[in-house]
Amino acid sequence: MAVDDERFREFVETRYMDLLRVAYHLTGSTQDAEDLVQTALVKVMRRWRRVDDPMAYLRRVMVNQHISSWRRHRVHEVVTSILPDRPGRDMTEAVSERHALYEAMRELTPRTRAVIVLRYVVDLPEVAVAAALGCSVGSVKSRASRGLARLRLALASDAPTPDQLPTTAAAADPVPTGTTTMTGATP
Repeated sequence: MAVDDERFREFVETRYMDLLRVAYHLTGSTQDAEDLVQTALVKVMRRWRRVDDPMAYLRRVMVNQHISSWRRHRVHEVVTSILPDRPGRDMTEAVSERHALYEAMRELTPRTRAVIVLRYVVDLPEVAVAAALGCSVGSVKSRASRGLARLRLALASDAPTPDQLPTTAAAADPVPTGTTTMTGATP
């Protein structure tokens, strides 16, 4: 028992930040991520002797736990855009983009979000994602494709649509007549 306890402790010490990163991408909140990792570790600690691949097993436990809690509590926290003043680089744009990404991620279903996180954040191959989620590789591919399409659509919503673009002659013909273009041809 002491050997297993020691192996578990060593595992947690070395892989905690990796687990926390996965949990943060699943939940979008530091506090919820810490809670999710702690809950998963408690569940896995009971079965530690029987776990062959602890990282994969913990990811699966975290995904299942997150989906389960999402079903129970469909209320989301609203992250404020007001940040305290801090000296240094202006990270407003990066924070704004990250916030937009997490908001778009929250709109995905929990299983689709899990596929996106495991596939593109953790960088697992499709086969490993399918094994972690207990589904087929085709399901992983289709969920990833649909999830990425929804993220692109949500993140591109700030870009003007074709009907919002100006319809003046200058906008319709940005290169004046008789001007030589990069290819050397005149329009």
